Amino acid sequence: MFQQGLSGLNAASKSLDVIGNNIANASTVGFKSSQAQFADLYANSLNGVSGNNPGIGVTVSKLAQQFTQGNIESSSNPLDVAINGGGFFRLVVNGAVQYSRNGQFHEDKTHTLVNAQGAQLTGYLANTAGVIQLGAPVPLTLDKSDLTPVQTTEANFQLNLSSAEKVPTTIPFDANDPTSYNKQTVLDVYDSLGTAHIMTTYYVKTDANTWDVYAAADNKEILSASVAAAVNTDPAVVAARLEYNNAVRAVPPDTAAVATAAANYAGAARDAMRGAAVTAGATDAQLAAIDSAFTALDPSGSGSITGKTPDQINALLGAATTVPAVKIGTLLFTKNGALDSQAMALMNPPQTLPFQVKLPIFPDTGAQEPMTVSTTFDKTTQYGSVTNDLGSKQNGYSAGSWQRYSIDENGVILGQYSNGKSRAMGQIAMANFASVDGLTPLGNNAWSESAASGPPTIGVPNAGAMGQLRASSVETSNTDLTAELVNMITAQRVYQANAQTIKTQDSVLQTLVNLR
Repeated sequence: MFQQGLSGLNAASKSLDVIGNNIANASTVGFKSSQAQFADLYANSLNGVSGNNPGIGVTVSKLAQQFTQGNIESSSNPLDVAINGGGFFRLVVNGAVQYSRNGQFHEDKTHTLVNAQGAQLTGYLANTAGVIQLGAPVPLTLDKSDLTPVQTTEANFQLNLSSAEKVPTTIPFDANDPTSYNKQTVLDVYDSLGTAHIMTTYYVKTDANTWDVYAAADNKEILSASVAAAVNTDPAVVAARLEYNNAVRAVPPDTAAVATAAANYAGAARDAMRGAAVTAGATDAQLAAIDSAFTALDPSGSGSITGKTPDQINALLGAATTVPAVKIGTLLFTKNGALDSQAMALMNPPQTLPFQVKLPIFPDTGAQEPMTVSTTFDKTTQYGSVTNDLGSKQNGYSAGSWQRYSIDENGVILGQYSNGKSRAMGQIAMANFASVDGLTPLGNNAWSESAASGPPTIGVPNAGAMGQLRASSVETSNTDLTAELVNMITAQRVYQANAQTIKTQDSVLQTLVNLR
């Protein structure tokens, strides 16, 4: 008798529950609103014909979640990530896999990206070279250790050498005399420990379409610097330095012994530099300059030097050490202004790019030496316009400490470091399903797969059915408050109408009971 009205009340009540839940989660990030879907009920007749059956009410057939896109709003957290399009974040909680659209993440104490409930975001980690290692998704525990230095092994100098330049009047080339060359370029390079050095190249026009190239390391022509750097490996100098270090550490201190050890070191360093200079073809005047610098350390010839460390002695002797410069190569140009590699190969000796430039390290930093830099001149030209450096670059960098994150639209997490470099630390994984309507809601903005949803398809953002990611953003709830309030009024009227049918049926039944 009252079946239809009661089922209508239950249905309207369930609809109000759904509407109330949608409204309650209007501010929940990543929330997807639901909709109560109803179906009518009929009782089967004994003879299988029910066309004249008025029906026995209504039932809730499904509570369907609406996986429509929510609005994307900016946030101040760089680890907040919004999905613009299809797909879900893949999370792990105590070994169980969940899926969510809520991208509010932060680091836990192990540098793992987690949400407010402690669910771990999964993805693909990068190796020390910054290469993403694809495979099975794992929790994104990010390595925030310092970025190790990379030694410079390649450099490219791109410039235009003006065809209108004249051959310098000052000969031979002297790195300290700007009138002996036409152009100078400077580039920072890095040794194996990440210490920066200055690599300078000099360009000397010797004829039409012909340019000799010289180089310097830390403002000293490389052959002269190599002569000065002989102290880094000479056995006598190494032994003298050890003697000085032992004298400095002696207890009680003996200033006379330290002064004697310094003088012995200066003599060994002078001999090493002078011997290397002779081998390099130094002139008598250049050898005399080394001797004068040594004499200035101990003018009286007392055999003791006070107030000078081995590094200071090296600097004074090295500043006085010069030898005739040797070019690192010759560049030839065609009549159209391009590098003429064929003509260069026919020179004696043949000139082949890249030039292998061996940069000495002086003073000694403890790094590998010399630094061999393959030097190219890609896109270098000789046109009539002014001589100009068009951009030089190299592949090394110093050590750097982690400073901040950034996440791109493909879900790649980039670590930015104090040396200005960035390195991929990992990539966020995403999942999608053949039927998102079949997902099982778990609460806490999470779902799990079910037989109705089908197995997940795992991939990376911005590929296939996966949406793009936006960092420092969140996807808001897709609840439409205006529509929900209107639906609430409708559900209320439906509830009142069904209550009225029960009241009317009760009145009819009361009339029937009162019949005599």
